[in-house]
This record gives sequence, structure tokens and C-alpha cells, in this order.
Amino acid sequence: MAVFTTGEAVALDLPIARIPTRAAAMLIDLLLQAVLGALLVLLIFVVLSNFEPDTAWLQTVALVVFVAILVGYPVTCETLLRGRTIGKIVLGLRVVRGDGGPIDFRHALTRGLTWVIVDFWSLGGFGVVAVLTSLCSPRGRRVGDVLAGTVVVHDRARIPLPALAVAPPWLQGWAQHLDLSGLTEDLALPIRQYLTRYPTLTPEVQHTLGVTLVNAVCTRLRVPAPSAYPPLQILGALISERQRRTLTRPQPRTTTPLLVGASSFTPGPVDTTWHRPA
Repeated sequence: MAVFTTGEAVALDLPIARIPTRAAAMLIDLLLQAVLGALLVLLIFVVLSNFEPDTAWLQTVALVVFVAILVGYPVTCETLLRGRTIGKIVLGLRVVRGDGGPIDFRHALTRGLTWVIVDFWSLGGFGVVAVLTSLCSPRGRRVGDVLAGTVVVHDRARIPLPALAVAPPWLQGWAQHLDLSGLTEDLALPIRQYLTRYPTLTPEVQHTLGVTLVNAVCTRLRVPAPSAYPPLQILGALISERQRRTLTRPQPRTTTPLLVGASSFTPGPVDTTWHRPA
């Protein structure tokens, strides 16, 4: 198991796929690729036979088909099937980003090209580089995973969506009426880091950094900051509402993962009990 921190700062425990399972999935995919490649080459040869091509043409066609199948198959499958190939579906595996999110075409292309150039065909082939790098990686990542920022995990069990972060009830209405399109990832990330690290910060840093972030986000959103509320509550309400809008598909929860929000933090000796100001 490994802990993945999502883009909304929610911790998920996902089982890492190791070499035996990944190798079995790879063998299934290679078998399918061999069948697809043979059928495609046969079809192309039948079409080209009417033009009586020379040997150089046939060798070029075979090479193009070989590369297209070897790279195109995993890239297409992982892009359309959200991180899975046929072999991974059979073995219950999925490729995810380093934060546990779904991959896109860029991740799949990086993994596919690296698989052909480095992981499988270098050092005589047979996946020597992939095996060595997976053994040395705590998350079992090969070179393609490292370059693409991905991890292969088991997804047999349904992964529940995390519970929403909880915002102060007197700030929920204020946050719900805001246009959060200006709260982009470059600003949301330091806010999440501030909320996550809040218990470890000194009171002075808690206040100074919190005020700086509140001013930055309110300037970005072009709204005045709520008066008489500490930065922890304001930032927690904003991140809670952003997370609520992101997680639009409610699913049953079987576990209670780490909640990230204003009410999730108890900074020790500092009294942060929320009271509605008189």
C-alpha cells in the first residue's frame, strides 16, 4: 500500500502493482499486439501485392507496423481506457498519476515511448531496465513511470471518493456564491499546503502567512475578505467549496480518509475554536 495525496489534499491508500502482476499483464498485451501486428501486416501485404513492391518497401512497411503496434497500442488503450490496457484490465491494474488522479494522452505517450526506447528494448531487451528500476523504486516504477509521473496500482476494489472537507457553517454561503475560476492550481496549492502544515507552524507564521494567502486569493477573486474571521477559516471555506465543486459524482464511502479543511486542524496550544463574532 502507498499513500497518494490528491489534488484536493486528500490522502488515499492504494495497493502498488509489483513486477509479477505487471509482467503477466505485459505478456497478455504483447500477445494481443502480436496478433494485431500480424493481421495488419497481412492486410497491408495483400493490398501492396497488386503493386508488386520490392523488398525494401516490404521491410519498411513491416517496421512501421511494428513501431505503430508497439507504441500505438498501449498509448491508445491507456488514453481511452483511463490508464488501462487489455492486460491491465484482466489483471486488475491501472496507471494513475503520482497524486492518484487519472492519466491523459501526455502521460500515456511518455510511458509508451520510454517503454520502447529504454525500459524494454535497451540492454538486449527482455525488460531488464524496467525490472531493475522497478526493484529499486519504493512504488515499483520503471523509467517511463518516473518520466511521466505515474504509478501502476491495483484497482480491483472500488476506490471510494473522499468525504468533502468541512468549512465553517457561517462561511459556507459566502464561499458558495463566489466565482472560483480565478482560484487556479498555482494559488490553490500553497493554500492546501498551509492548511496541511498549519498545526506545525508557529502562531506568528500562522497569522502572517494566512493573511498573505487570504489577501492574494481575495485579490485574485476580486472580492473583499470577510472581516472578523481568522485566515484558517476563510481559506478552509474556499478549499472546501473548491473541493465540493470538483467532486461532483457522489459515491458511497466505506472508509474515512484524511479530511482537509478548516475544521480538520487543531494547532495545539493555539485556541482556534470557531465562534461567530458578536
